[in-house]
Amino acid sequence: MLLVPADVLRPRRPDDHFAAEADAARAAGLTVALVDHDALAKPGGAEEAVRRVPSAGPASYRGWMLPAERYADFEAALAGRGVVLRTTASQYRRAHELPGWYADLAGITPTSVWTDGDARSAFEQACDSLGPGPAVLRDYTKSMKHYWREAAYIPEVADFEAAWAVASRFRELRDADFAGGFVVRRFEDFASAEARTWWVNGVCRLVGPHPDTPDELPAVSVAAAEPLIRELDLPFVTADFARREDGTWRLIELGDGQVSDRPVSVPPAELVALLT
Repeated sequence: MLLVPADVLRPRRPDDHFAAEADAARAAGLTVALVDHDALAKPGGAEEAVRRVPSAGPASYRGWMLPAERYADFEAALAGRGVVLRTTASQYRRAHELPGWYADLAGITPTSVWTDGDARSAFEQACDSLGPGPAVLRDYTKSMKHYWREAAYIPEVADFEAAWAVASRFRELRDADFAGGFVVRRFEDFASAEARTWWVNGVCRLVGPHPDTPDELPAVSVAAAEPLIRELDLPFVTADFARREDGTWRLIELGDGQVSDRPVSVPPAELVALLT
């Protein structure tokens, strides 16, 4: 079974963003069930969110990003209906939040430090731990790279005042969606667009462009990442890579495949095939 968000105005139809995947899933013989994402995103709303899901059977989710706590509620509400999510709540958190995967993939991704919460003292301690130089800021789940100069790029982490101005703007923009704490990552120069790779049980099954650059697909090499991602033992993840100036392919981010966006240039049937 494939679970997708319902359209807010037409709750008996899939959200337009996931409608093509829902059609492809039906064509592949999967049952498609709709969930109420707005209810799912609220504490205590999971039972209401899954009321249209038929009982019993395994399921995968393709939908909007959820905080790890809300995903755990989702899993529990479905279990009450006899539905077992392919990705458990603990697996979702490990893939979805940088602190969950960083230690295992540290050798192929920019050096990172993070805080627990949004206190300035902890942020400055993290900057000091990373050491002087430029950095990129995010939280446990997301950056604000489209606000690069004001809320993502820190030219010099040793300049605590300027660095905190970036962190403050980031925190303001993330607002209620701020997840976990600040993550400060060493800046690296990249010479290619990103590629988004899709992994099932530790095997790379699909290589495509990143959603931000759907018409650019670099000839990515995932050889260095394969044994490391396999060891994570996660059922369905994405890994985004870019080529550094020195030619080395670097992991930009790992994510849970259920909530990773599909580039428009990747046919929905190709993605759905990974779930069958």
